[in-house]
Parts: sequence; C-alpha cells; structure tokens
Amino acid sequence: MLDFFTIFSKGGLVLWCFQGVSDSCTGPVNALIRSVLLQERGGNNSFTHEALTLKYKLDNQFELVFVVGFQKILTLTYVDKLIDDVHRLFRDKYRTEIQQQSALSLLNGTFDFQNDFLQLLREAEESSKIRAPTTMKKFEDSEKAKKPVRSMIETRGEKPKEKAKNSKKKGAKKEGSDGPLATSKAVPAEKSGLPVGPENGVELSKEELIRRKREEFIQKHGRGMEKSNKSTKSDAPKEKGKKAPRVWELGGCANKEALDYSTPTTNGSPMEAALSEDINLIRGTGPGGQLQDLDCSSSDDEGAAQNSTKPSATKGTLGGMFGMLKGLVGSKSLSREDMESVLDKMRDHLIAKNVAADIAVQLCESVANKLEGKVMGTFSTVTSTVKQALQESLVQILQPQRRVDMLRDIMDAQRRQRPYVVTFCGVNGVGKSTNLAKISFWLLENGFSVLIAACDTFRAGAVEQLRTHTRRLSALHPPEKHGGRTMVQLFEKGYGKDAAGIAMEAIAFARNQGFDVVLVDTAGRMQDNAPLMTALAKLITVNTPDLVLFVGEALVGNEAVDQLVKFNRALADHSMAQTPRLIDGIVLTKFDTIDDKVGAAISMTYITSKPIVFVGTGQTYCDLRSLNAKAVVAALMKA
Repeated sequence: MLDFFTIFSKGGLVLWCFQGVSDSCTGPVNALIRSVLLQERGGNNSFTHEALTLKYKLDNQFELVFVVGFQKILTLTYVDKLIDDVHRLFRDKYRTEIQQQSALSLLNGTFDFQNDFLQLLREAEESSKIRAPTTMKKFEDSEKAKKPVRSMIETRGEKPKEKAKNSKKKGAKKEGSDGPLATSKAVPAEKSGLPVGPENGVELSKEELIRRKREEFIQKHGRGMEKSNKSTKSDAPKEKGKKAPRVWELGGCANKEALDYSTPTTNGSPMEAALSEDINLIRGTGPGGQLQDLDCSSSDDEGAAQNSTKPSATKGTLGGMFGMLKGLVGSKSLSREDMESVLDKMRDHLIAKNVAADIAVQLCESVANKLEGKVMGTFSTVTSTVKQALQESLVQILQPQRRVDMLRDIMDAQRRQRPYVVTFCGVNGVGKSTNLAKISFWLLENGFSVLIAACDTFRAGAVEQLRTHTRRLSALHPPEKHGGRTMVQLFEKGYGKDAAGIAMEAIAFARNQGFDVVLVDTAGRMQDNAPLMTALAKLITVNTPDLVLFVGEALVGNEAVDQLVKFNRALADHSMAQTPRLIDGIVLTKFDTIDDKVGAAISMTYITSKPIVFVGTGQTYCDLRSLNAKAVVAALMKA
C-alpha cells in the first residue's frame, strides 16, 4: 500500500497529491528536496527517510517532479511502472497548462487527477499479481535432452566440431562412409606410402595419426612461415655516421648562485632564528589570522589560457564561422543516446582525477537525469551543456547544507562560559597531530586560548610530538604578549590510559582554568579495527564534543569512500546514545602533493554531505587554507 504520491514543480508548487496511509508527506518530501535535489545527488531514483522509501522521477522539459512514498519494509515491484504511467498520462492530459510555465497559470489550473491515478494504481497492482512465478527448467526441455546419443559419443583422437568447421570452410565433399576419419583430409598415398583411413581396411594407431597430422601441418604452413621470416627483414640501408649531439636548453651550471639555497647565519640562538622564520610566515596569513582561500590554479595554466584566447592567424573568417556552426544541435530535447558518449568521457576524466569510481558513475547518472528531456538552446552543443551541468553539480556538492564557522561557535561558547571541544579522528598516518597544531596556531592568531588533550595513548611518541608542538607554539605566543595569560597548554596522562577518561578530565580542567578551546587528539585507527572504533565511539558519546572532524588524505581515491562510510557506521553502531553522533566536518591534508587530481574532495563531501573545514597544504603552521569550491572544480575539469 502506498503512503503518498505527489506531483510538484521544481519551483515548489504542489500540483496534485494523493494521501494513502500517511497523514502528511511534507517531511519526507522536504528531506528529499534538501538532501537530493538541491545537493545534486540524483544518481539513484530512490531515497530513504526514516521508515519510508521515496522513489522519484524528474521531467526536465516541463520542470516537474513525481514522488511516491511507501514503507521500506515492503517490496512493491510495480512502483517503477506506476511512476512511468502516471508521468505519461499527467503530462499528456495537462500539457497546455504546464507548457505556459508560469506560477499563476499553475496556481489557477485545476488538476483533477484522482480517478485517473486510482485506475492506474489498480492496473499496476493487478499486473503484479497476474505475473506467473518462474519455474525451474526441466531436463526434458533442455537442448541436451534433444540431442541423440550418437552425437555425444566421441571417438579416440577425434574432434568432431573442428572437423565439421574445416569441412565447411574448405568445401570438402562428404564421402559415403560414416567412420570417424571419413571427413578428415587424408594425406595422399603416394607421399605417405601407407594406406589411409578405414575405407582401405587399415586402422591408424595414435602415433601414426599424430605423425601424419604433423606432416600435413608442415606442408601447409612451412612455406608461409619462410616467406614471413624473409619479409620481416628490413631492406632499408642503415644510416652511416654519427648524429650531432643534442643541445640541452638548460645545460651546464653557468649560474651557480641560483642553485645556492642556503640561508646566511644570523646572530643569536637557533630557536630565535626559527621563531623569526615563523613570524615572517605569519605575516602571510592575512589580517586577524584569517585563512586564505585555496588556490588550485598555476601561472602556467593562466598563460596557456591567455594564449588560447588569442585568435589563430591561419584560420580565415569563413573557416572560423563554419567551425563555430559545426556540431550544433538545434532546439531539441536531450535524450540518453545524445549524452551517452559525452558522459562516458566525463566519467573516465573524473576517475583519472582521483574521484572514486562509484561516485563518478553516480555523478554522471545525476547529470543525465537532470538533463534528460531538457530543451537545448540553438547555439549549444551536447558537450558544452553536459560539462556546464557537471560543473554546477560539483560546485553544489562542495557547498553542503551546513557550513562550519568555528570562530563564531567559539565566541558563542565563551558567552556560555564553557570551552569549545573539537575531536580529531582518522586512520593512521594522515596527519592528525600536525594539522591539530596548525589549527591551534590559527586559533592563537585569532586570540583564543587552546588546551591540547593528548588522548592518543596507543602510538609510541604521540605525546612527545604534541609536547614539541606545544613548546613551539608557546614560544610564538608567550604569556608576556597576552598579559601573563597562558595561551596554549598540553594536558597529558601518559600511555595505556583510557582515552575517554583523559578527554573528560581535560574538558573539566579547561573549564576551571578558563581555556577557550579544547582540541582532543585521538589515536589513528583503521576503519576495520573494531576495538579501536568502539573506543572512539565511547569517547565521543561520553564527552559530547561540539565538533567531530575526520582527517583524511587528498591522495586517496576509492579508499576515501570506504573510510568515511565505515567510520560513520562504526560511530552509529557502537554509540550508546539514542541519536548517535557522526562526523561533522573534514580536514583534507597533503593537498600540495596532488597537483590537479583533487577528486578526493568530491568523494568525501559526496558520501557524507559534510563540509571540508580546513585544507592542509604544507609543512609549516601557516599552511592551512579554507576550501574554494570554484577553484577546486576548475582544477578538476581541466584537461
């Protein structure tokens, strides 16, 4: 039984609605619009919301959406057929009202579709009941049962199928005998000196049969092999003499000073030199410790773009005009066949740029659903239309529903006189501790005090690493510059202790000492390690942090999807709370190592619908950026 069926325009006007078991369809439909339609995640035509399964179909020509909802425990085989039938009938019946495409005409229109829908629903339910169940095939109905027994008997040293093929190819005449060697090509008696075949009353032994077939093969292919060996020899004369040596453009070391990267020694201790270097880097972060936007473009690409915009002198005006008009598609509606070849190339391009294979397929399917039936402009090509739609979808995916603004949330926590707690999690070796130190430096630059909780009690050297970062950050922001206030401090309890208990003590210590932010470092763990994932879920459930950040590498492709899916699943399965706490945001590290293969950013945001809060681009404390969606998409679409 259906819960509801509704038809509405993409502008948000409900044209018709059928209420079945459910009292209201507002909540599920709004969730579908927020999570799928607005976020460009239309690769699948189904969506699950609480206990309901929603299936939908888009009519891009008339800007309509058809949605049906039913209980997800039910298996209704007729739903797809019902949506297609309703779409076809509703479109044909109210074509005039819909083609005006104005909100006023849709509001004034009367869409009396109740009786038609009930008839279609009744027909779909009856067709699913009439369908006969599939039965197993009996042996008497198989092809093997129809063959005679004689055709399945094989004679020693014989291959009937191959002989039948050879006889058809060579056009050999059938002889009267039914023996096993009657159809085979015999060696002439004058060459072999022995009678051949059973028609002469002599049966050949296995060794003689092999020897004769070998002689036949040599007679057939011997001359051809000799000719092919002779033809492979090259008759072209070899060039004599020595070629001129290649001259390299940057050969030699004429300018040795350009290769000297050593810095002159400064007066003072090495610690002062390192601090002065960091202070020089701090000046590039912008006023007030603001993060710069991530820039994925390079000077070479800009120069190439400028050169490409210049018109070619070799092409004439007439040739340029015909080149512009070539490949145009008139004012027609797009079909799947028109977009198939372009989408295949787009999918391969996305996979080459490190987008996960499943995500690339779903993205292309979403673009196909978005464009199918849409009327193109007169001077638009299929390639440009698909590429533009894909770019818009990627930008929308990189700008998820919830935007994380840590500075605003920290100031809100200050007004409530409590610390703002951030928990970092991720797999081994992705850079959790290093990026925690970068975020600590960014918070110190914005005037907030930070307490670092060393909750990685599993990895050897984890506490010492955080201690080194704390000492260095304290040297950059000493208490003398902040009125005697300690700006950064490490809370540690050693190794082998319970991480959840250490985090709880650290939060209580930060509340008593007046720290603004608590950054909780956790042990790296693989997504399949059940004991460590249980401990992480316990830490998050007990301490209820304000923000849970997943630290992932920009180097991964399909692994990014597996990591995020299993981390969220483990946090949900091992949580003791009624509404489990999942990942809130992503920190993407090692972004400076991938050039333009930025597909991991797309994969991570697509699979979780969570924003990328920070992007790590280097080794210093200042190498922290905010994600620029348009710059990432431009790098992703670059050939």
